[in-house]
Amino acid sequence: MKEVHLVVGICAIASWAVVAAFGAWSWRRAASGPWFWRLLRVAQLVTIVHVALGGVLVAIGRKPPGLHVLYGLLPLAVSLIAESLRAASAQMVLDARGYESAQAVGAEPPEEQRAVVVAILRRELGLMTVAALVILVLLLRAAQTAG
Repeated sequence: MKEVHLVVGICAIASWAVVAAFGAWSWRRAASGPWFWRLLRVAQLVTIVHVALGGVLVAIGRKPPGLHVLYGLLPLAVSLIAESLRAASAQMVLDARGYESAQAVGAEPPEEQRAVVVAILRRELGLMTVAALVILVLLLRAAQTAG
């Protein structure tokens, strides 16, 4: 069981590294297709499986060293907080530009509509990319404290 936890942990680290790199590249281009979001969801799923396996190990009596559990659980918290902030990011962009709602943007010329969409996209990509980097660092620290 410990070996499975180790392998899934390595997969989690690798998946978050891919998400962070792809997210930074997508943010720089201000373009996002479905692949960033698919990779992000896969990384989140792998992390959930990894934490669940760690929970099973603790439940069967394996005592993890030092801060390993904290570093292992924090990625879940970071992911949840980032998703909450992402959900609010579109409204933040609209508020900053003085729009009451997304429908108000529809009354603007196509160039302005595109500018608003790009601003929202960049904010969401930037936020989730920074979260991916934080999660990557936390998982690397979890690996360092594994013992």
